[in-house]
Amino acid sequence: MRVATKGVIRTPPRALVPHACALLCVALLLLVIVRLPWAGDLGIHAATIERLRHDPLHPGNPLVDADTPSPYYSPWTLLLGCLAKATGLGTFVVLRVAALAGMALLVTGVGHFVRTFSTRRGVMPLAVLCLLLLWGPGLFNWSGFLGLNSLALTVSYPSTFALGLSFHFWALLRKALRSAAGWRVFLGLGALWAVILLSHQFTGVVASFGALAMVLGARPWPGRAVLLRVAGGVVLGFAVLTAWPYYSFFDLLGAGGGLEEIHRSLYRNLLPHFGLALLGVAALVVRWRRDHRDPLVIFFALGAAMFAAGGLTGHYSWGRVLPAALIPAQVAAALEVFEAGALRRAFTALLGAALLLGAWTQAGTVGYVVPRGALPGPVAAKYRPPWTGYHWLTSSRVRVRYGDVVMAKTFPARQIPAYGPYTVAPGYPDFFLPDEGERVAAVRQYFAPGTARAERLDILRRYGVRWVVAYPGDGGLRAGDPALRRTSVGPRGQVLYEVVG
Repeated sequence: MRVATKGVIRTPPRALVPHACALLCVALLLLVIVRLPWAGDLGIHAATIERLRHDPLHPGNPLVDADTPSPYYSPWTLLLGCLAKATGLGTFVVLRVAALAGMALLVTGVGHFVRTFSTRRGVMPLAVLCLLLLWGPGLFNWSGFLGLNSLALTVSYPSTFALGLSFHFWALLRKALRSAAGWRVFLGLGALWAVILLSHQFTGVVASFGALAMVLGARPWPGRAVLLRVAGGVVLGFAVLTAWPYYSFFDLLGAGGGLEEIHRSLYRNLLPHFGLALLGVAALVVRWRRDHRDPLVIFFALGAAMFAAGGLTGHYSWGRVLPAALIPAQVAAALEVFEAGALRRAFTALLGAALLLGAWTQAGTVGYVVPRGALPGPVAAKYRPPWTGYHWLTSSRVRVRYGDVVMAKTFPARQIPAYGPYTVAPGYPDFFLPDEGERVAAVRQYFAPGTARAERLDILRRYGVRWVVAYPGDGGLRAGDPALRRTSVGPRGQVLYEVVG
């Protein structure tokens, strides 16, 4: 609402609150990018850029010394790898560039998408707040999920880039359907859809459900000519997916078995993790009563149905589609504040309280830009320190070189390839690596307490291991073994050994 004073239109102070809060959240995320806290999957994305920097055409496996394709070689990471190669920028500097680009796409994409539903000034910042804060009273972090703390840790990931593109994709599709745009527009949308799917496959599914919802909820219903152009865009998208040379997209469809246990946690603690989004579900019910073909309602229904099917059938990896239910609910909550109705004030008050609770739940995010000692006690208690990393392996004193093979357990193996070396076994499931099981077994056998010295030496020779990283008590060859030379000690007592025998 605006107030006119002597011919000048002014925005009431309370209407500026969403703008100020959204700007604070975005500013916090921009400051986080400067530090780029290390956690989760940052290692695999850094390793991907490292391989593409060295050989953009034939990068090989990003984690182990093997010539295999990888779904991490997407159009986005290829562009980042070429940027690193052309400019000489460090991998983590390039990841910061990726984070800035992803943030820009996400913020502008949310605004672009929301404006296709409402042009009210306050809707866009309120939608940003709902997407960042309307989650649950329990902290939840996962790539492809837009909670403030989650995004702070994953802002440089391809999932953020893909989500930002997805919001623009949905907005452009809605506009194209309304205006009955020509072939060029729909073919372009088909190519954009393929780029999203190639860049982050789970987000690509979310984008696909959103696109289907925009088509099914279009008003007026698209004519035959427009639907034919939509089909043409889909065909072009499939052609791009088929032609992508770095990995076979369609081979991933049968590779879900190894992901189920990893994603089981998505189905635990649903109310603590996502309970605040029920306000958005209530808003969707109101929208459904107004229009049974509301695109946000259809979007939510598609996402919720697949999420439920995954839980009922044990396909827990399907849980990654949950943003397809959360995003329309969160956007609907923001839109409902600006709709006329007897319950509008009560809903606005409830939403404000939910956003405050969501902000308090994720208050520890501030710790990524403010020293922990400077935080108030209750906020400091919510802060979780990021990982230390393994930059010390490649210092001038240690000299672990690009392409050297390191023997390490799973947790270090998720980080070490970010700096150039390979590990014996990948730290993440790899469906294109035919001997993944043998490699995992070899690492387990090397560190097992009952393994004979000759067997351990055979494993080191078999995989061309140059270095071993181990915590005290990890096992493996004893510290004084003549085949190893103690080289350096890292954080928390980790020891780097050079293999000399």
